[in-house]
Amino acid sequence: MNRRATLCVAVCALAFAALPAGAALYKWTDENGRIVYGDTPPAGVKPEKVNAAAPPADPNAIRDMASKDAQIKARQQARADDEAKAEKAQADDKAKLERCAQIRGNIQTMRSNAAVYRFNDKGEKIYLESPDREKSIADSQKTLRDLNCAGAPAS
Repeated sequence: MNRRATLCVAVCALAFAALPAGAALYKWTDENGRIVYGDTPPAGVKPEKVNAAAPPADPNAIRDMASKDAQIKARQQARADDEAKAEKAQADDKAKLERCAQIRGNIQTMRSNAAVYRFNDKGEKIYLESPDREKSIADSQKTLRDLNCAGAPAS
């Protein structure tokens, strides 16, 4: 009996494979109580349709898939652009903080009693006097305000 069931399954599998793509498949019970599959049920039995016809092909499927792919790529590009902007903003903020620290250091140096000098066009050292130091401090404080840096250190 087991051999017979295996043979029945094999015949059914061949029947499934041999069916045309658009043919309907029916299931019914024969007079011996066995379940039978086929594409045309015999008269006098109540068949049950096993598989529905394949849905019709979507003529817009390729266009829809291309559209979805383009949307995904656009979102990925937007994400990459946002990340690049964030990195640039972070780099700009870091550069600004460094510039502010440099200016505050310049102000501190100008306020100290250390000898501060610059070179003239001839390469000679010119020591800054008190009025020049005050002007440099004022210019540095203006730059700090323009850059929206934290206030200059107290003297």
